[in-house]
Amino acid sequence: MELELRHLKTVRTIAEAGSLTRAAAVLGLAQPALSAQLRRIERALGGELFARGRHGVRATALGELVLERARIVLPAVTGLQQEAARFAQARRAAEWLRLGATHGPLLGALVDLLADAAPDAQVTTHTSWSERELAALLAEGRLDFAVAGTCGTAAPPDAEQLVWREIAVDPVFVMLPEGHPLARGREVDLAGLADEEWACVPGDGCFADCFTAACARAGFTPRRMYETDTASCVHLVQVGRAVGLCRATFPTTPGITTKPLTGTPLVWRHLLGWHPATQRPDTAATVLARARTAHAGAATRSRGYADWLTTGGRPDAGVT
Repeated sequence: MELELRHLKTVRTIAEAGSLTRAAAVLGLAQPALSAQLRRIERALGGELFARGRHGVRATALGELVLERARIVLPAVTGLQQEAARFAQARRAAEWLRLGATHGPLLGALVDLLADAAPDAQVTTHTSWSERELAALLAEGRLDFAVAGTCGTAAPPDAEQLVWREIAVDPVFVMLPEGHPLARGREVDLAGLADEEWACVPGDGCFADCFTAACARAGFTPRRMYETDTASCVHLVQVGRAVGLCRATFPTTPGITTKPLTGTPLVWRHLLGWHPATQRPDTAATVLARARTAHAGAATRSRGYADWLTTGGRPDAGVT
């Protein structure tokens, strides 16, 4: 029998478990099957790897030698597999581009701009309410880039492993039905909405906590919050069930007006993320530049945001 990586993993598992019974449970094997496998491994290596006793097993001198080598070989092979996968992915990048994003107007605009920048590339997209899910897909090599965001200055997910670059900073606006008493003003004081119910899209960041804190500073506790998809948020606002929270780039929608909150108590940072081992710097720079252009276009198409910017609004006013 030739020694294989799976045999080294078996030896390592037995040593870590301290007994064949526990190791068999970890490996999902019956103990007799594991014992037979260990005997075959020992015959291939020329001697006993473990001394058996009433309290379990302990490595022999030969076993310690094998374990020492296994601790070097197994991580090295894992690293090789990961590096090879990233290399292959980078080679495919010119032919295939996989984008992830949270829901919003930026993804479609970014795909449009990248189609011009890389006309031969096949672009696929994946949307999710979860910034953490998108970060995990980047880390696993299943996405090339992700458009996500954070509330205020909160750290993006998996910042130790991934690269995140700021696309833009938006104030958080409020969506009101056009007939709402506060819809005619330039801005809306958050305290003036103390009696309203609320609607916003879900997420796994700190936005809900930041919103609750902003309401507390304004002197009230928010009533019922509906966390639902964008279309449902729009409907709830249109029928007067709730007022909505949205990024300032939210597109102009019939029956709804979007207004900035006085003092910009909440902001949203749009971010582009990627894994540094899988992307060339020039590719990342191109995608980031297109993402910023996409955001600028979305800001122009949002009447409420464009009006606010032209009258002196500062997108980063709430960033501390």
